[in-house]
Amino acid sequence: IYGDGGNVRDWLHVEDHAAALRLVYREGRIGETYVIGGRSELSNLQVVDRICAVLDELAPDGPGAPHARLKSFVPDRPGHDRRYAIDCSKIEAELGWHPRHSFDSGLRETVAWYLAQRDWWQPILDRRYTGERLGLDRTATPGAE
Repeated sequence: IYGDGGNVRDWLHVEDHAAALRLVYREGRIGETYVIGGRSELSNLQVVDRICAVLDELAPDGPGAPHARLKSFVPDRPGHDRRYAIDCSKIEAELGWHPRHSFDSGLRETVAWYLAQRDWWQPILDRRYTGERLGLDRTATPGAE
């Protein structure tokens, strides 16, 4: 965790971001700028603590549990912005857009996905990954649809 973990960001689920982009494309006014935000400002430390809590719930017997004990801090990057603030009131007022996913539900979904994809990330963690393309179906016929 950089510095004291107090750097703040606004978090947004990727599906909400994609939905906002589609809405702007269909209904936004040409030449206008629409800022998309999740109204979910959290510090990096808050995010890490929530990840640890979800891991403790979904993988209580996993290596590292309780997971908060795995946190470590490193010196902050020079010039690291303390906060990014997003004012998404325009897209909400003009286009009626609001995020559908809460930070916590999206985080839980993301952690659950990673836990279910161990064969994808374990080689990286074990330093067995040698740069080959991951996630390809090796049984599929090349060029077949």
